[in-house]
Amino acid sequence: MSKNLTRRDALLFAAGLCGPIVRVFAQTAPPLRVAFVYVSPIGDVGWSHQHDLGRREMERALGDKVRTTAVESVAEGADSERVIRDLAREGHGLIFATSFGYLEPALRVAAEFPNARFEHAGGYKRAPNLATYDARYYEARWLAGWLAGRTSKRGVAGYVAGFPVPEVVQGINAFALGMRAANPGATVRVVWLNTWFDPAKERDAAQSLIDQGADVLTHHSASPAVAQAAQASFRSRGVRVVSYPSDMRAFAPDAPLAAIVHRWGGFYTRVAERVIEGSWRAEPVWGGIASGMVDIDAVDAALASDVRAGLQARRAAIVAGTLTPFAAPLVDNAGTTRLARGALADADIQSMDWFAAGVVGNVPKAR
Repeated sequence: MSKNLTRRDALLFAAGLCGPIVRVFAQTAPPLRVAFVYVSPIGDVGWSHQHDLGRREMERALGDKVRTTAVESVAEGADSERVIRDLAREGHGLIFATSFGYLEPALRVAAEFPNARFEHAGGYKRAPNLATYDARYYEARWLAGWLAGRTSKRGVAGYVAGFPVPEVVQGINAFALGMRAANPGATVRVVWLNTWFDPAKERDAAQSLIDQGADVLTHHSASPAVAQAAQASFRSRGVRVVSYPSDMRAFAPDAPLAAIVHRWGGFYTRVAERVIEGSWRAEPVWGGIASGMVDIDAVDAALASDVRAGLQARRAAIVAGTLTPFAAPLVDNAGTTRLARGALADADIQSMDWFAAGVVGNVPKAR
């Protein structure tokens, strides 16, 4: 498979500009042209990297049936709308918009190009030619929290969070609930970034949480900066990290407890196949660990055997449906009962705007 940078790439590089970078991955014609729009650089780890691994897996699976284009570092808002529209004009029949803030731009472009198919990651609105997909990251977050609760000496975790949208709030709450299932007195402190990718801000946030007493970190951000901050304090303060959404041991060889990882290849392949076959429908997808979209991985082999076995048993229970992260009783951090019996409905999880008991602080107003 050959990789050809576009003429626009060359011009941008020559001019020293820092705009979106378009990468076209050419294969034999006539393929389905598939585009991916990323909010951050593809890099070696992180949100966009995991989506790009999925793109590459789809290419391997479908061969000359597809030809892909990847556009990285596209800001949410007007920039993303321009990029998505350009991709549709160029004849891409399937476009994956992989950041939360791309939803409204993608909806507007989808209305202009009814013959193209659009898939938005994390969205809550659909159109006849725009579907949404997401993973139940909170399942793996609960497991990560349980692992943190079993291993933290201080019972204090730090969470570096992107934006206060429901997906992120779900993750914080699931982590706290898992941690308190192992240690009922545990607490989770949160620092908000108001960005998905800013290594300097991520590093500063992580350090501030360490200074507040956290000896386990996790994050909903795209760079390895949080893992690197944990690594820097591993020997002096015993700080550990659960990385997201990639295995980041290449950047922090000692500090990681585990990694919450995304795996998009199977899903991307199925979507492209359905477009090619003419069976695609604008339906929502929300897959958990059982779907293969998300998992906990790279668990520290040096952990005690009972901790590793306990983690695997709880993972199996989540897959089997006998362990539900948001099961009653659910109490928020102000002492109000949010659920007295049963399990939280998907609609309530998807609109979550409160913190569970154990999380310090309040959910700020979303952007």
